[in-house]
Amino acid sequence: MTIEPAEPPAASEPCNGDLSAQFHRALSVLAGKWKGDILWQLVERKRRFGELRQSIPGVTQHMLTTQLRDLEANGLVKRTVYPEVPPRVEYEMTPSAKALKPVFDELYRWAQEHGFPTSAQGTAQPKPQSGDAAERESQPLKADRRSR
Repeated sequence: MTIEPAEPPAASEPCNGDLSAQFHRALSVLAGKWKGDILWQLVERKRRFGELRQSIPGVTQHMLTTQLRDLEANGLVKRTVYPEVPPRVEYEMTPSAKALKPVFDELYRWAQEHGFPTSAQGTAQPKPQSGDAAERESQPLKADRRSR
């Protein structure tokens, strides 16, 4: 049995190396524990830093700042500082990031079809790992034993 040589790609098609490089570049821009959450929060409207922090459980101020700066550097998030005292800062998606909305919609659809339903439907969510923020939040607070 012989293997036929593959035909070279047409001039208008990028070769696999180019496709792979483009795919990895796109993933690297979007990769990060909180970037998807940040972009998801910005899909509907502009948000202030505090709103983002409250809407993304478990993210630290430092990590949110770092991820927002990275998204801004990659042209996915626009940061607007208003000349007020105290300064007001708003974050919004750029047109480039808004073009990802169909990708988010498709990810949501895929999750629904393949066993990753939302908790809003009353289905079980994956159990948090030991030490996970969600697990800590679900545990009752211990009384403060220090005398005041």
